[in-house]
Amino acid sequence: MFSRSLLTTISTSVLCLALAGCGTPPWQQGSTAATPTATTGSASPTAKPVKVRNDLAKGSARHHLGAGGLEISVDYWSTLDMASWTSQATKPLNLSMTADFTDGSPQDIFLSSLTVTVDVRGPQGALSSPQPLMDRAPVTPGYLVTSPNAYVQVFNLPKVEDGASSLTLNLTYEVLAQSAPKSKKYLKQSTSDSLVIALAP
Repeated sequence: MFSRSLLTTISTSVLCLALAGCGTPPWQQGSTAATPTATTGSASPTAKPVKVRNDLAKGSARHHLGAGGLEISVDYWSTLDMASWTSQATKPLNLSMTADFTDGSPQDIFLSSLTVTVDVRGPQGALSSPQPLMDRAPVTPGYLVTSPNAYVQVFNLPKVEDGASSLTLNLTYEVLAQSAPKSKKYLKQSTSDSLVIALAP
């Protein structure tokens, strides 16, 4: 018969082996358990500044407009470097305009008036705009613009609000065309154009 001390020793050894085979439950592992970490939301991407269109980025622009049976050609440019087109500067807009009948008719064409409205925008939207600029011909029926004759003018765009990033120029051309060669009767036509110009900071 085994002695009591021998049985105690064997029982203790079997118990230790059983515990070693099972291992320690994860919730009792203490320092070996994974330490929870606080999660933070990912940072919002920084908004990139919107690139503003600039129709005079190359220094000049030529537009072809239609008005009834007329084709109107306009060249736009500025004698002020575009890097100096800031909100607080006086900004000269030069233009030269000619017109022709699309079918080659020989009648004369006249510009009776030109109106320029200026829409001002900043990064957050529309800003206050200056008063429209207008050139109304002091002679009747108007300025002769039949090609190769041309109407040449400079519009000085005034200062606008600080923070302005672009100007949209809306131009309305009112023209009178002879109904027949040497006729004193005229046909009125109207056409519109626009220019978007980025302002330097």
